[in-house]
Amino acid sequence: MFANYLIGLREGLEAALVVSILVAYLVKSDRRHLLPRIWAGVALAVAVSLAFGAVLTFGPRGLTFEAQELIGGVLSIVAVGFVTWMIFWMARAARSLSGELRGQIDEAAEGSRWSLVIVAVLAVGREGLETALFLWAATQAGTRDAGGVAAPTWQPLLGAALGILTAVALGYLIYRGAISINLSRFFTWTGAFLILVAAGVLAYGVHDLQEARFLPGLNDLAFDVSDTVDLNTWYGALLKGIFNFSPATTWLEAAAWLLYAVPVMALFVVGVRRRSTPTPAAPARAAV
Repeated sequence: MFANYLIGLREGLEAALVVSILVAYLVKSDRRHLLPRIWAGVALAVAVSLAFGAVLTFGPRGLTFEAQELIGGVLSIVAVGFVTWMIFWMARAARSLSGELRGQIDEAAEGSRWSLVIVAVLAVGREGLETALFLWAATQAGTRDAGGVAAPTWQPLLGAALGILTAVALGYLIYRGAISINLSRFFTWTGAFLILVAAGVLAYGVHDLQEARFLPGLNDLAFDVSDTVDLNTWYGALLKGIFNFSPATTWLEAAAWLLYAVPVMALFVVGVRRRSTPTPAAPARAAV
């Protein structure tokens, strides 16, 4: 539940920041009459995201077990790709996001009536679609018992909803000037945590592909600690709910986790250190 809360909080805060920047810039530039277009774009983006989530949830029903597992595995891998791109993009663009959005507003305000609506849809809709896809993948992986049987639960969705509500509240407080947070530091810590969450989703996506008979090695276990780690205990539920830990892990699942988590985390840390290192000033020229 905490992992889903964090996903909702991070993605929701990104969207809330985008909306607050758009609204604040229009208000400060005395263009309040354009605000309904922003809110129309936000509403359209939310509707598209909810529809996408509904398709993911109800679309595969009625298919064979192998087909459902194949779709689930492929979408889990796609979700990991999207969230990985999002983590690196947001860590890099957090400082320049405001300026980019203001430039887009100025261009859209001079265009057609739908230009600002499209700006809001693209800015918020991207976050919504990524959230729907990654939450679906994380929820699918996190709602299986030790035997791999689906056990749908409302807890992941509740966690995500609470995270989004928290993000909306923070976005409003930031807009009103009530609080100020270090966005670079926030996206750095949450990005590192989500890399571990994404690694678990990727591993379970591989497991789905194995159950769909698309990948081999379903019975080739790297380790089996089912007798030691009980998913019904609080710590077992915590490991499963946050990191999608599986007590019985195949070699392919373990390899996918390691081949993703280690290099991606290393690249992320190197990028963070590079951006945090001040650029040395150019040496002054000697007077002639």
